[in-house]
Amino acid sequence: MKHHLILTVTFSFLFFACSFQTEKIEDKKVRGVADTIGFAHLSWQVDSVISRINLLQAEEINKSMVSPEIFWRTAICPHDDYTYVGWHYPAILRNLKAKTIIIFGVAHRAKQFGLADKLVFESFDSWQGPYGELKISWLRNEIIENLSNEMLTVHDSIHIVEHSVESMLPFLQYYNREVEIVPILVPHMSYERMQEISKFFAGCINQLAEKHNLIWGIDFALLITTDAVHYGDEEWGGRNYAPYGVDSLGYLKAVEHDYEIINSCLLGELTEKRINKFFGYTVDPNDYMEYQWTWCGRYCVPFGLLTSLHLNSLIGYVPLVGHFIGYTNSIDHEPIPVEDLWMGRTAIATQRHWVGYASIGFE
Repeated sequence: MKHHLILTVTFSFLFFACSFQTEKIEDKKVRGVADTIGFAHLSWQVDSVISRINLLQAEEINKSMVSPEIFWRTAICPHDDYTYVGWHYPAILRNLKAKTIIIFGVAHRAKQFGLADKLVFESFDSWQGPYGELKISWLRNEIIENLSNEMLTVHDSIHIVEHSVESMLPFLQYYNREVEIVPILVPHMSYERMQEISKFFAGCINQLAEKHNLIWGIDFALLITTDAVHYGDEEWGGRNYAPYGVDSLGYLKAVEHDYEIINSCLLGELTEKRINKFFGYTVDPNDYMEYQWTWCGRYCVPFGLLTSLHLNSLIGYVPLVGHFIGYTNSIDHEPIPVEDLWMGRTAIATQRHWVGYASIGFE
């Protein structure tokens, strides 16, 4: 949820130049870069960001370390500006070892495009990445062929402007140059609708895995992206997202509320009861189109987890277990300096406007 861009003329020029170049890549249909401010989009930028994270946030990286032998089957990762999110990106994404990553992203502009109650796919051949194009996996077309039109739509325009999926790609490609993706946006849905579609979706993935001898966690993995609470009463498009107030006590209560959601819904053995509880925490019980608590991934998180739960049941694996990698927010630590890398911030970070970040891995 990025409401305000802090831009310079240089940044604006870079964005225009980058966008123009992506239209000229051979005859392929390539999804260009939407955000050249908050995210790195050039290889040397990514290299520099990771180097600075390792240097300036070494303690956090070391605390969040899990064995390199662990292969996440499903993971949850934030998608805000690199300067704010920092170490969460490498900490969670380095243990996604599969070649194909099915990414469930936030459809921030779903209302503007009139999208709801269906998964939103795209039709690009590849997406622009810092180390070259990221191929769209052949799995995407087979998934589309096997799902009913009542359950999905193909809508390139919203994928072009949506930043949540894009944020993951430089780090995924840094760790695996051969990574392929299946980008899917999850717009507004009732919990009942999620249950219905996720069962069919998981069944489709299971059939394709059996047909092509694919192993979950090794050949393909699921990645869900969400930022945690969007808090404050300033520069949120005229909305007040500060039910606890914006003083120091209100800040502490909001952070505590986020931890309550994480601990009760996302950690430990994954169950449908916990997924439903997450939906109840974040979605207005009287109108599923509205927030109860402002996690932008209030739809893609439960949908991705329901898919994981159903898929796990079909395959017959041991129960999925959520491991806490970390929680921070945009004002509880010094941001990573990125201005000299031709990057910046797309929103302010103050006690009246801040965002939470949670990263969780499921094995």
